[in-house]
Amino acid sequence: MKSHGLDAFILALPKAELHLHIEGTLEPELMFAIAKRNKLKLRFKNADEVRRAYAFTDLQSFLNIYYEGAAVLQTERDFHDLAWSYLERAAKQNVRHAEIFFDPQTHTSRGVPFQAVIEGLHGACREAREKLGVSTKLILCFLRHLSPEDALNTLDEALPFQEYFEAVGLDSTEKNRPPELFTVVYAKARAAGLKAVAHAGEEGPADYIRQALDLLKVSRIDHGVRCVEDADLVARLAEERIPLTMCPLSNVKLCVFKSLKEHNLRKLLEKGLCVTVNSDDPAYFGGYALDNYLKSAEALGLGRDELAQLAKNSFEASFLPAAEKKCCYDEIDRLGAS
Repeated sequence: MKSHGLDAFILALPKAELHLHIEGTLEPELMFAIAKRNKLKLRFKNADEVRRAYAFTDLQSFLNIYYEGAAVLQTERDFHDLAWSYLERAAKQNVRHAEIFFDPQTHTSRGVPFQAVIEGLHGACREAREKLGVSTKLILCFLRHLSPEDALNTLDEALPFQEYFEAVGLDSTEKNRPPELFTVVYAKARAAGLKAVAHAGEEGPADYIRQALDLLKVSRIDHGVRCVEDADLVARLAEERIPLTMCPLSNVKLCVFKSLKEHNLRKLLEKGLCVTVNSDDPAYFGGYALDNYLKSAEALGLGRDELAQLAKNSFEASFLPAAEKKCCYDEIDRLGAS
């Protein structure tokens, strides 16, 4: 049975969200509004029909409709409105800091200027700090189903705007696309002073996590649920405090786990790993950050101590300065003691 007291505690917890694709926050209502503004015709009649299409069997079945939805995004205003809509919702869920993925290749391949994408997102992030008290960092992701050369071209196009983003990432389907393919572009990004993260160990095997760590030199792993296939890797992740940005509802929606009760988040937390809770593509997977905390707590039997640790982990794993992290730790400790 759910505890309303625990629900209130979860809402009150300061949170950092570290695994969030901004294109994946495109709610059907906003999709229709932007399509109308841009004089585009959607194949769906209404928002309810869009939602009924969200019956995914794997990552690729999701990506097909994800890219279709993203096609309505064409102008700087569109990207601003997309990010602002997410950030307003995040603030209400007590997300204090968000590190947001964006996929420029999804848009530049359609003729949308990179500048429109980055300036729209940056503008919304700047306003969120001022008006909502939510801090942000942007992470430019390379689409791994495209070529490493395409990723290099994207990085070259992005570097003049480097002041607007913090890190690079790697997303899209993992199948037969190991991290080692992107060693060169990651080296170039690191040489430019950018931080690095990568999706690994969701569809792909545990070895993809090792490749991301050893070849791409990432500081955290996005997803990482298949690390359990390699006991030595699990021990390494725990010893080195390498964060895993887990997305429980996403993993169930995409059939990585049959049910939330089978998710390995709690087991890995108990082994001392720096696991975090995030929403991935919440408009498609039925839940934002708060929903992922609430439903994980219920399914996995997480108590106040575990939930407080997950919240602390989210700030530990973030790219925030140490002083800001400590302020968040202290607030979580005060909340836990109340």
